Amino acid sequence: MASFVESFWGERNNGFDVLYHNMKHGHLSTKDLADFMRERATIEEAYSRSMTKLAKSASNYTQLGTFAPVWDVFKISTEKVASCHLELVRKLQELIKEVQKYGDEQIKAHKKTKEEVSGTLEAVQNIQSIIQALQKSKENYNTKCVEQERLKKEGATQREIDKASVKSKKATDTYKLYVEKYAAAKSDFEKKMTETAQKFQDIEEMHLLHMKEIVESLSNTVKEIHLQIGQVHEEFINNMANTTVESLIQKFAESKGTGKERPGLIEFEECNTASAVEGIKPRKRKAFGLSGIIKKEKDAESVECPDADSVNIPDVDDEGYSIKPEASQNIKDNHFYSSSDSDSEDDEPRRFHVEIKPVQPNNSSHYAMASLDELKVSIGNITLSPAISRHSPAQMNRNSPSEELTKSKHSAPSNEKGNSDLLAWDLPFATSLDSSPSASLTSSASLARPTTPLSVGTIVPPPRPASRPKISTGKLSGMNEIPRPFSPALTSNSSPPPIAPLARAESISSISSSASLSAANTPTVGVSRGPSPVTLGNQDTLPVAVAFTESVNAYFKGADPTKCIVKITGDMTVSFPSGIIKVFTSNPSPAVLCFRVKNTSKLEQILPNAQLVYSDQSQSDSSTKDFWMNMQAVTVYLKKLSEQNPSASYYNVDVLKYQVSSNGIQSTPLNLATYWKCNASTTDVRVDYKYNPESMTVPSMLSNIQVVVPVDGGVTNMQSLPPAKWNAEQMKAFWKISGISEKSENGGSGSLRAKFDILEGPSKPATLAVQFISEGSTLSGVDVELVGTGYRLSLVKKRFATGRYMADC
Repeated sequence: MASFVESFWGERNNGFDVLYHNMKHGHLSTKDLADFMRERATIEEAYSRSMTKLAKSASNYTQLGTFAPVWDVFKISTEKVASCHLELVRKLQELIKEVQKYGDEQIKAHKKTKEEVSGTLEAVQNIQSIIQALQKSKENYNTKCVEQERLKKEGATQREIDKASVKSKKATDTYKLYVEKYAAAKSDFEKKMTETAQKFQDIEEMHLLHMKEIVESLSNTVKEIHLQIGQVHEEFINNMANTTVESLIQKFAESKGTGKERPGLIEFEECNTASAVEGIKPRKRKAFGLSGIIKKEKDAESVECPDADSVNIPDVDDEGYSIKPEASQNIKDNHFYSSSDSDSEDDEPRRFHVEIKPVQPNNSSHYAMASLDELKVSIGNITLSPAISRHSPAQMNRNSPSEELTKSKHSAPSNEKGNSDLLAWDLPFATSLDSSPSASLTSSASLARPTTPLSVGTIVPPPRPASRPKISTGKLSGMNEIPRPFSPALTSNSSPPPIAPLARAESISSISSSASLSAANTPTVGVSRGPSPVTLGNQDTLPVAVAFTESVNAYFKGADPTKCIVKITGDMTVSFPSGIIKVFTSNPSPAVLCFRVKNTSKLEQILPNAQLVYSDQSQSDSSTKDFWMNMQAVTVYLKKLSEQNPSASYYNVDVLKYQVSSNGIQSTPLNLATYWKCNASTTDVRVDYKYNPESMTVPSMLSNIQVVVPVDGGVTNMQSLPPAKWNAEQMKAFWKISGISEKSENGGSGSLRAKFDILEGPSKPATLAVQFISEGSTLSGVDVELVGTGYRLSLVKKRFATGRYMADC
């Protein structure tokens, strides 16, 4: 093995310097190793977080179908891989602490070694200086000797020869003296250098051993983690092998199966008319003759009665509708009406009071042949008493679109929602409409069965209207209406407007097959619910709003555009109406909000909210970026905001931040140049400004411009054009300009001038500050669109404002 003692000598004796700096480089190597391990830990931590997000996203994939259980296998395996990498991060951080501790010990050892080898350093410097002096004395000696010999040969005078001889002798003595000094210095240098070289070699050997131990610990740690990851993959392979097609089919059949009993045989049974008519008593109750609004109470084949002896049962068809009688029904005063009078009043449960606007029939046949227009008029005047009802989300979606009614819609001013933060816009989420008892309902092509309160007592099935499709009936209960905060009320005018179909969330749905009513399908006749940001309904498109806010920071130096420094940053905020929280909490798996940020080519960096937003890193298109939200985390966050401010009409969520690439002064919306002239008694200031529409994708006005110029030296008087205000306490001049745009005078260019009388001059040129704001545009030109279904973009608000906007002379 090579030895430092044998390898670091040489003519110039630089071995000590090389060995000393090599010892110092050992500490740099330790520091670099710590940085390398720290970077590796950062990469592993980022990978662990990404794997954790991937595992969570597995829960957002469809849980329908036979493949659904496989996502649990993916989730568990991915979570274990993420935990393995997180464990590697923890161990790397422990190793980094050890390396840092070793580095601190190195510094102390190097300081101690430096003190110990200081004698060797002096010996090196001594021998190097003696060698230089020896070389010079040798050259001088040779020169004098040659000169003396030349004079002798040329026959110079004896005086010159004697003089040259004295100089030669002196040079000889000096040369011999340095030879002796070199011998003593050489002996001392060799002794000290040998000891020092060995010391440096011992230090390097210990350093390399320690570094190898650290690297070995690092490799063993990585090896252990990769073995664990291999075990996770083996477990994943085994789990997938155990997850057979048969087991998946079995799980689906057990969880989603609808039963194993097949439909039984039904034999034809002849009707026994004698037993059916026997025992039936006449009933004094007037028949409820409004066609199309009465359901049979129990099932599609019979009408349940509290007392069969007190009920007159007419003939009904296979769907429970009464067959048109040959004779006209009993009509009191030619009006349709219902009555709660009965011989068995005590035996029947409580009835609802129903008021029906009378129609004007020409004869009694109108009872059985009620027209479609008569139904509309009659339904329009039904008054429902408020009552509480509960409905499940599943019941809200059972109505097909063909069963929805259409209503007259009127535009009304949206209810303004105030907010003090950046998104202080008026959200167009709600419309307050007036309602009246005579609200007109217009049927769609496929008319839905109107909903009315059903008496618990016996009701005669109505005759089938000629224009009405066959719809299966069910049991109705709890029809009474309550004011709902998530649905606009109806409007009526003397002259009906053109008919427009309602949005799914605002429509009046027909009676569902199970006859359960919800806030989404109960009629809103005669009840005003007031404004609300969102309507409930699983199939609705929920409204969200987006705001882009950018901040431009600039520093101008005199009139030189090349010295302008610019930085532009931006934020994207999503606003959710308060009513959407109930939709999210009532639905365990709400629709994922996906959005695409467009025109991102000018953005240098995009930082999404890691807690709430996922991004697609594999996109190759530089002009767009796709993101989607973690709906579970968003729901939790919105609930927290709601608890902090229950009265708020909407809540803002910071989605992402970004930085815009700048091109110097060309990226500033307002260019500035300042000039100062400072004398002993006066100070002149001029600020030139110029509107720059090229910095904006869509040129917009700069408003609320304020220019602040600090002036020292004891200002006694100020003359300015345009007029400015002087604040003596702050020693600043203030200019205010309402707006600057392309339509302004001189295309938005101008100057601010001021002359100050000074007591203690001259003043020192100071840095001025400028503030302004612009609505409706951004400097980056970014935009957003929603991707997928379930949400609609109700508003996009854009603005930019100044951050630190300064100018120097």
